[in-house]
Amino acid sequence: MSQYDVAVQQWQEWNVKTTEDLDLRLDSFRILFAFNSGKIENPDVTYHDTREIFENGKVVGYTGSTRALFEQQNQKTCYEFLREKIAAREPLSIPLILDIHRVLTEGTYDERQYVVNSERPGEFKKHDYVTGVNEVGSQPDEVEGDLTELIEEVNSIGAQAPLKAGAYLHARFENIHPFADGNGRVGRTLLNYWLMINDYPPMIIYDEDKSIYYAALQKYDEQETLDDLVTFFEAQTVKTWERSMELSQDEGHERKGLGFFML
Repeated sequence: MSQYDVAVQQWQEWNVKTTEDLDLRLDSFRILFAFNSGKIENPDVTYHDTREIFENGKVVGYTGSTRALFEQQNQKTCYEFLREKIAAREPLSIPLILDIHRVLTEGTYDERQYVVNSERPGEFKKHDYVTGVNEVGSQPDEVEGDLTELIEEVNSIGAQAPLKAGAYLHARFENIHPFADGNGRVGRTLLNYWLMINDYPPMIIYDEDKSIYYAALQKYDEQETLDDLVTFFEAQTVKTWERSMELSQDEGHERKGLGFFML
């Protein structure tokens, strides 16, 4: 049995069903996820500030980027927003994706997007934005249709292969690039949402590994192959729980059943 398979087996044995279960298992995870997901695209994000926001609800004496502070506060708000939905196994939908985007980007849109382009958090892009080396991205009038088709495809294969379906969800979502801003943060949140409602362990995509991450996404853009991304996600899942466990030990927290991840 691979290390990844062990992680999946343990997550499923924990039988995470309630919001209390989620808070227990994701105690350190949620802070590390928020920090790394934010850091990938915003170098001003720090672990200290993220932890202060999650644990104390504020950062005392903050002098850094206002946008970075808003983004990390939004990460905490988004976790709280999704807790009950994960526990209820609420399926993916267009309204859910829009709500996640609204929560994650509230207060972070710049003046050009907000005033000049009339774009708002929780709304699909109104102008033609592209991403990646190959400049991919759906046209604004095609976004909702492309996402609807993606949700249907993912739901049709999800129970048979949740990680591969999650990889396809993430790669295709980033390929569609549905929003003016925040696509990466929303896409990584959707990936973990999908995994958890299918009883698979969530993961952190580490900022230090983003070059491998971007290369795997580019491979999908160029060849529509998911092999590199699936392999990367398996490795990040194992790494996630090793790091979460180490952090809990360093901070003197209980192990909370994570010992098996010390591989």
